Amino acid sequence: MALCALALLTTLLTAPPTGPARAADSAVILMYHRFGEGGLPSTNVRIAQFEEHIRTLTSGPYTVLPVDEIVQALRAGRELPDRTIGITIDDAYRSVYTEAFPRLKAAGLPFTLFVATDAVDQGLPDFLTWDQIRTMRDAGNGIGAHSASHLHMTEADATTNRVEMTRSLKRLKEELGAAPTLFAYPYGEASIAVWNLVSEFGFTTAFGQHSGAAHATSPPLYLPRFALNETYSDLENFTLRINARALPVADMTPVDPELRGRNPPLAGFTVGASIPSLDGLACYHSQFGAIDFERLGTHRVEIRFPAPLAPGRTRLNCTKPAGQGRWYWYGTQFYVPAE
Repeated sequence: MALCALALLTTLLTAPPTGPARAADSAVILMYHRFGEGGLPSTNVRIAQFEEHIRTLTSGPYTVLPVDEIVQALRAGRELPDRTIGITIDDAYRSVYTEAFPRLKAAGLPFTLFVATDAVDQGLPDFLTWDQIRTMRDAGNGIGAHSASHLHMTEADATTNRVEMTRSLKRLKEELGAAPTLFAYPYGEASIAVWNLVSEFGFTTAFGQHSGAAHATSPPLYLPRFALNETYSDLENFTLRINARALPVADMTPVDPELRGRNPPLAGFTVGASIPSLDGLACYHSQFGAIDFERLGTHRVEIRFPAPLAPGRTRLNCTKPAGQGRWYWYGTQFYVPAE
């Protein structure tokens, strides 16, 4: 999905300094998996790409903060520096320690690692060891939960998910001495039932894998993250994402991202009054491309999909120009169970 031309990138990279960082009510959370593992482009970033990301974050008008600090500020309604960024890494692959950790440490950039515990316990060669995870934790980085076996939680029954959560948290407590406070859904797949289960285990914040900036109005158990891989890690795409602003929305439908009933769903949302106009709003769906919507009144958006959504994961992104080459960005993920 091309959201801007090269001219917008040039605007972002050549804009003069604007003095002290302005206050903001949203933050961009980035998601990585693997580093320098060229045979797996869908979950990997090349080292040259990653080093360019670090140079951009450390030389531009960005403030990289620990993810738990960002979450606490959003929950409390505290202002954040404009262009606040959080870095997350999923699954606990070995290249996090050998490639990403030394580079992020040298740059002074904190991150949160979401650990799927079974692979670590099994000592699989492509995964981290507990000693390596503790080393990164002791260097000031966050460790979050990511289930035990990295299962499809929306396809599993409640008993299976409860066993997974129990085993995962038990191992994290045993190895790290404390329970994690942040959770990330494997594959970004979630539902109301899964949210409720995650909440039962004491989590008040959890992350998906749908695009957009996290805002105080974002569902706290389903916060967005920008997923990065070789395709979306060139400088133009990266710069677009780290300069995104949240499109604040409410009254989203369907409420449950897992579609076990009506398909196609009646989708819609109400844009917050802080956005004075919906002029320039455009919506895109991973299955259908650019998609039409109807405006009801000044701030309500109703989307009617032309056909049923395909089984598995699909994503909806809606964007609107925010000035200075930046975009307001709202995204969500739908999951249709396999028949």
